[in-house]
Amino acid sequence: MSSELTLRHEQVGDCTKIYISGEVDIYTSQNLKDKLYNIIDTFQKDLKIDCKELNYIDSTGLGIFVGALRRSKQFGKTISILNLKENIKKLFIITGLDKVFTIE
Repeated sequence: MSSELTLRHEQVGDCTKIYISGEVDIYTSQNLKDKLYNIIDTFQKDLKIDCKELNYIDSTGLGIFVGALRRSKQFGKTISILNLKENIKKLFIITGLDKVFTIE
């Protein structure tokens, strides 16, 4: 099921905006984790993760988001998730992650 995962980021005011496109699954999740954690550690700012181009995420990917949130909180920062597609938003609701992350 693996599809290419791309991630880019930019500084927008007092936060870091991250754009994720493709699919997050067991094959691409380590790449996501490495890049997210590096951005968190380097910039130590609130994150806004734009998922407009994210087509699929499995439980491994959701776990990485949770780990990234824990890491961000170590710096007193937050993570907001933007532009979730309906099928992915349902996963956040079913798992209760909609109560953990700010979903915009």
